[in-house]
Amino acid sequence: MAKGLFSSTTPFTPPTTEDDRLSWLRLIRSRRVGPATFHRLMAEHGTAAQALAALPAVARAAGVQEYECCPEGVARAELKAARAAGAVMLCRGDQHYPAALARLADAPPLLWCMGDPALLARPMVALVGARNASSLGLRMARRLAGGLAGAGIAVVSGLARGIDAAAHEAALAGGTVAVQAGGVDIVYPSENAALAARIAAGGLRLSEQPMGAAPQARHFPLRNRIVSGLALGVVVVEAAARSGSLITARAALDQGREVMAVPGHPMDARAGGCNLLLRDGAVLVRGPEDVLEALGPALAAGKATANRTARHGTGPGAAAPATTIPAGPPPRSRAETGALHRHILDRLGPSPIAEDQLIRDLDLPVARVAPELLRLELDGRVERQPGGMIARRA
Repeated sequence: MAKGLFSSTTPFTPPTTEDDRLSWLRLIRSRRVGPATFHRLMAEHGTAAQALAALPAVARAAGVQEYECCPEGVARAELKAARAAGAVMLCRGDQHYPAALARLADAPPLLWCMGDPALLARPMVALVGARNASSLGLRMARRLAGGLAGAGIAVVSGLARGIDAAAHEAALAGGTVAVQAGGVDIVYPSENAALAARIAAGGLRLSEQPMGAAPQARHFPLRNRIVSGLALGVVVVEAAARSGSLITARAALDQGREVMAVPGHPMDARAGGCNLLLRDGAVLVRGPEDVLEALGPALAAGKATANRTARHGTGPGAAAPATTIPAGPPPRSRAETGALHRHILDRLGPSPIAEDQLIRDLDLPVARVAPELLRLELDGRVERQPGGMIARRA
């Protein structure tokens, strides 16, 4: 979240009781509340329970009548389903929640995990690529994943067929993290069910989506920003010029991660995206040594952090560092608010722009604009997208 977003600060701490966790789950599952909106509401109201109490009034102020938060019964049913599946809720601010992901403005407020969350303390590299990968691409993915896992790095990917599956398979013995587009208890594609079971037993599966949620097309870009957000860098092994792997690469660039690519033959469409990335300045990768060299200082710092975590413990008694999240601005008149809403919407179109750019274009303080973007989002008139982008809804 941008500095100076609000006028004062309140400590951001994870939930500590079952009631707190229920409130967190209800808030993020409420209609039109995404990760960025969740964090803004928490910043303004301090706790999820207080945010839930205030949300209907916030919605009414945005012109949404008869707004209802996620019912308690729905959240309790999800908690019950998680227990049945053996999934554990990991909230932002918890000891195991990865610091690199927590720093994103649209960090998932909670993740459902199956497996060993201690893997999230290790330095991570993402390997992504084509579903219809070539035999050479699959061999390269296995070589990279095995070499990186052997160097103490957790390999992150999306549990898709092709490059993702090959990377998880090769890294499983050393540590792999699978980020799922649907619920953590729903394996997609079904052909990866056996692999997913092995990852849950010896690695880690995670998702921000509700338990039991079947993956939808809109979930995959959201999944991709977690894949890149967890990692120090993203390696694209094979990708077409227009592919989900390039969405992950773009998310990585927005997040300040290193982007790397394996070159391919110019006449192979599956290499088109990788070659474009290399043309535009991505690090060329021929083997795991190139990845280790490109990420050298960052990997050293990540391993030092992991060692400190191992020495000091990660149990319930271990202190989790508090993250400072700003608190809210003073209220404005209805006329002022309406005028600013029109001004914001006039600057937006269906093509997304960076929120920072929008605020610069408006020439207004961040603390003045941010709460109104929240109201417009709740009203369904603007849409937040991965990478801090924002667009006007049609």
